[in-house]
Amino acid sequence: MTSRERVRATLAHREPDRVPIDFGATTVTGMHCLAVERLRAYYGLERRPVKVHVPYNMLGLVENDLADTMGLDIAGVLPRNTVYGYPNENWKEFRTPWGQVVLISGHFQHTTDANGDLLTYPMGDPTAPPSGRMPPSSFFFDTIIRQRTIDEDRLDPADNLEEFGPLSEADLAHFKAGIAAAAGTGRAVIVAVGGTGFGDIAWVPAPGLRHPRGIRDITEWYVSLVARQDYVREVFARQCEIAMTRLQQLHAAVGDAVDIVYLCGTDFGTQTSRFCSLETFDALWAPHYRRMNAWIHANTGWKTMKHTCGAVASLLPRLIDVGFDVFNPVQCSAAGMEPHALKETYGERLVFYGGGVNTQRTLPFGTPAEVRAEVLERCRIFARGGGYIFNAIHCVQANTPVENVVAMLDAVKEFNGAA
Repeated sequence: MTSRERVRATLAHREPDRVPIDFGATTVTGMHCLAVERLRAYYGLERRPVKVHVPYNMLGLVENDLADTMGLDIAGVLPRNTVYGYPNENWKEFRTPWGQVVLISGHFQHTTDANGDLLTYPMGDPTAPPSGRMPPSSFFFDTIIRQRTIDEDRLDPADNLEEFGPLSEADLAHFKAGIAAAAGTGRAVIVAVGGTGFGDIAWVPAPGLRHPRGIRDITEWYVSLVARQDYVREVFARQCEIAMTRLQQLHAAVGDAVDIVYLCGTDFGTQTSRFCSLETFDALWAPHYRRMNAWIHANTGWKTMKHTCGAVASLLPRLIDVGFDVFNPVQCSAAGMEPHALKETYGERLVFYGGGVNTQRTLPFGTPAEVRAEVLERCRIFARGGGYIFNAIHCVQANTPVENVVAMLDAVKEFNGAA
């Protein structure tokens, strides 16, 4: 099988010739730029600065030479603008606080405060208040909350939608070129159109807006899910209209060159439980998820992916009911997320995308032998009968030993060779 045939068979719940693999195709299946640099060096690939294409958590671009070496089966296309509101273009060198020289968008601007924290700015505008902070000991940015005083009598749902809108001509040109390039690799194509994630905490504080309005404090937003449900319901309803327009624009531009569309990264779980009741999910999210999925399935050949970390086994029937095809990152380390039970209960209705190794413990702190054993066990469980795309549980972090990353990849190849 080609990579695309392999992924399409998997998405159809048919067992492919081998388990397909992704690293780097989305913002939730990527690798930190330091991990990418070390992996390139391990494999003896050309030494050159890694492109940081997701500055929010400093993910490194997995270029085609590395993707070929790793045996990856999926290529991804992200929205034109990063979370900080500017496109990746006019790449320039940047020395990170940990000493790595990377390439980053020419729009990226930063300063250093009195504590030594690195500050970055929305739309690359240093005259605006900074929207991201990287402490000296960190390897990614934390969002700076810039909440204005809330006037309960003047809350306007439009204020929480300022960053969303129909795709521009520049956006469409970006997607057309990116999807054509991704398809040209022979890999399956996954696309994040943007604007389809309702209440995603990465976006609520609006790190890409100079002066965000509305409810932009994360704690206040969670309070609003209970105390201001009418307001949140209106925000989501208006955002869904925008999202539907964007999806229709994308399909008109690229058709079925896309295999998977990554719709939403809103998290609904913690390590031990959901932090959203099923009733709240049904009231606020379900109608809009159902509408987007229904249109996609009626009008395109795309499959749809939902990302949510945490202990969300009890939410999976809802995700299936509203039409999602693919579930990521399959956090098997969370309570109630036992791999055998997930596969047995939902394996015929959901494609599992992730879950391959614990990125909180085993991958960063285990031995290569422990990594190999866990990966082989997860592949044995999830790959049975198809419906499984290998990835770690969320992104590979900065100081993960390269030997462990290689052990992970080698274990998948070992499983595939024996399958």
